[in-house]
Amino acid sequence: MRMDSKRFGRIALASFFRGLLLISPIGLTVYVIYLVINFFDSLISRLSGIHLPPGVGLIILLIAVSVIGFYSSGFIFQKVLDFIEELISKNSFAKMIYSSVRDFFSAFVGEKKKFNQPVMVLMFPESGIHKLGFITRTDLSELGINDLVAVYFPHSFNFSGNLFLVPKHNIKDLPNFESADAMKFIVSGGITELGDDEK
Repeated sequence: MRMDSKRFGRIALASFFRGLLLISPIGLTVYVIYLVINFFDSLISRLSGIHLPPGVGLIILLIAVSVIGFYSSGFIFQKVLDFIEELISKNSFAKMIYSSVRDFFSAFVGEKKKFNQPVMVLMFPESGIHKLGFITRTDLSELGINDLVAVYFPHSFNFSGNLFLVPKHNIKDLPNFESADAMKFIVSGGITELGDDEK
C-alpha cells in the first residue's frame, strides 16, 4: 500500500526537524570551537611570523596563561602588574575598558565570584510576575542607598543582561538552585534540563 503524499510530507518534515534538533547543538559547538582555535592560531602566527599547525596556537596560549597564573602571586609579577595598571589608569578610556573586563572575568572565575546567589524577584506584585537573577551587591550605602540591593538579570538566549536595584523584601533566595543551573536556565529561556550535565 502506497503512502499518500501528504503523510509522506509530514513524516519527512518531522524527520528533518528531529535531525536538526540533534545535529544543530553538536554542529554549532564544533563550529564555535573551530572558530576559537582558528582565531588563536592566526593570532599566534601573526605575532610570531611562523605558520602553526591547527590547534597549536590555542595550546601555546593556554600554557602561557597558565604560567602567568602560576607566577601571578609572586612579588616581581605584582610589581609589573601594578606598573601596567598605573599606565592604563592614566587614560580614562583604557581604564574604563580594563576595569570592566577585569571585573567581568573576576565575577565568574575570581576569588570573589559575583554570580553565585540566584534569586527570584517579585517584579509586578499586582500580577505576581517574578524574574530570576543574581544578587551582585547587597550593600549600596556608598551610593546613598540603604533599602535596595543590586540584582543582575541575564537575557535569555544571550550573554548580556540588565542591572536593577530592587527592594530587599521583593527578593526570594533560591538556596536549592545551583548558580550554574540558574544561569543556564535563564540564558536558555527556561527550556534547559536542569542538572543534565551529571547524567
